Amino acid sequence: MKFLDQAKIFIQSGKGGAGCLSFRREKFIEFGGPDGGDGGKGGDVIARAVNNANTLIDYGYRQHYKGKTGGHGMGKNRHGANGADVILPLPVGTQIYDEDYETLLADLTEEGQEVVLAKGGKGGLGNTRFKSSTNQAPRRTTPGGDSVEKYIWLRLKLIADVGLVGMPNAGKSSLLAAVSRARPKIANYPFTTLTPQLGAIATDDRMIILADIPGLVAGAHQGIGLGTRFLGHIERCQRLIHLVDVEQESVVKAYRMVRKELTAYSPELASKPELVVLSRVDTVDPATVKLQQAKLKRATQKPVYLLSSMTGQGLEALMELVIQDLKKDL
Repeated sequence: MKFLDQAKIFIQSGKGGAGCLSFRREKFIEFGGPDGGDGGKGGDVIARAVNNANTLIDYGYRQHYKGKTGGHGMGKNRHGANGADVILPLPVGTQIYDEDYETLLADLTEEGQEVVLAKGGKGGLGNTRFKSSTNQAPRRTTPGGDSVEKYIWLRLKLIADVGLVGMPNAGKSSLLAAVSRARPKIANYPFTTLTPQLGAIATDDRMIILADIPGLVAGAHQGIGLGTRFLGHIERCQRLIHLVDVEQESVVKAYRMVRKELTAYSPELASKPELVVLSRVDTVDPATVKLQQAKLKRATQKPVYLLSSMTGQGLEALMELVIQDLKKDL
């Protein structure tokens, strides 16, 4: 399935039905009086968070959504039918912005959460509503309420427990494939990951979701490379796993470059707890691994874990550490 994480759509609620002007005319009833019914309410446009979607691809193919107009009132005090609502099923984690892409209208963070984006017009009043002791035969009605129409932006921010970050070819996709049933593209060239990928790890008491985004390069927060478009997908993560390729000429520079881009994009994102991992350790000799690990540990002042997703070295220990770390927040 193609991944789409933002879309601009047009929404319009339904107009209210008009009230009816009518009088009773029945044989043997001398004083019929007014019997015009009210119009029906127009349909709302409602956003609903669902768990069975993880992309906005449907909104890339269809951009117009309109609620139904309410039915007009009828004689014999019959009420017009309410217009059908339009439900927009959106993935959990979708943010909805006004047309300016700055005003946040809603943030759908839980399954089943609903937000009315455009209310349907109220139904008009029939002439029965205007009957009084001084006006026994009113000829007054009101039209239905106007519809609401606007353009809105949908932006998906995936909800995951752990975000995988690093430069291109740091081994993020290999790690995701090794610990979950996700099957991201893996190849020996940069930017094999073109869209965010999700993977799930089942534990005894919960499901842990990992998110892998395209690799970051210098200037990513300014739009260079692919990372800037997708950094938002790890903003909701509780933890980050920062992978550094052991074959980097300078593992310290590689680490600091990614940290700089995270900070420039969002200081809050950069402040999230982080596990530093030296990846692809099966590709070099043990002496080089030890040297690179020491350099990275000295620069970060954090423990540096060794990992080879291909051979499984350090994989189980890393995942156990992540699981135990997340349990502390429950």
